[in-house]
Amino acid sequence: MPKFKADELQKQYRSKPVALAEMTDARVSLGRFGSGAPTKALLAFQLDHARAREAVWSTVDEDRLKSEVEGLGLEVIAVESMAQDRGSYLRRPDLGRKLSAASAERLAAMPDASKGCDVVITIADGLSSSAIDINAAALIRELTALLCERGLTLGPLTVARQARVALSDEVGEILGAKMTIALIGERPGLSAADSLGAYITFAPKVGTADSRRNCVSNMREGGLSMKQAATTIAGLVFSMISTGTSGVGLKEAMVRLAAVPADRTS
Repeated sequence: MPKFKADELQKQYRSKPVALAEMTDARVSLGRFGSGAPTKALLAFQLDHARAREAVWSTVDEDRLKSEVEGLGLEVIAVESMAQDRGSYLRRPDLGRKLSAASAERLAAMPDASKGCDVVITIADGLSSSAIDINAAALIRELTALLCERGLTLGPLTVARQARVALSDEVGEILGAKMTIALIGERPGLSAADSLGAYITFAPKVGTADSRRNCVSNMREGGLSMKQAATTIAGLVFSMISTGTSGVGLKEAMVRLAAVPADRTS
């Protein structure tokens, strides 16, 4: 193998510029115009910033979402958190984690046939209504097909307004579900304002710690596709059923399960 001196190596690699902009959505290698950024880069930044603000402050098209989900043969029920408006939701995260009294009563009054299911899915607007409008229905279609193939029962799908992840714990507890899947709009950034996240929790109840959840994030065009996301989420659900746990404990349980001889697990 030939030996190179340090200055020879530096010269060799300097002659091959790295196209950083092709490797990331981050704002790199934008160029410059005088002491500032080029006009095109500045306008793109302003547009992405406006999209991010719109994602946070706009509302989900609930009528269209309900129509698309009901078209899949799923029962849909609307709920809301204790945050009465968007401003309260953003200033008081704790209010977004609790069902309003009316919503809790509405769920509790549902017939027994709608309770005691394996999985309850909650669609929460979170911090990006755009993520819900663009991705939620497509993900639900892929995900419910995989869950039903394995014979899992689905409770009524809840569409939650001004909601955060923990609100799904209360929904699952009231409906007596074995586990909950919260699909929520993620905090928008300047490279993506429509990213959807999923939080899966086994044995949900009010006060569940975040360490007992498993998360799948960056579900969007340009990120994790809805088909890939559904497969990943379903895999986590099946693992939780086999181990009886979720979150940090799921990884530990899977390691222990893998160490058990095959003749003892059959």
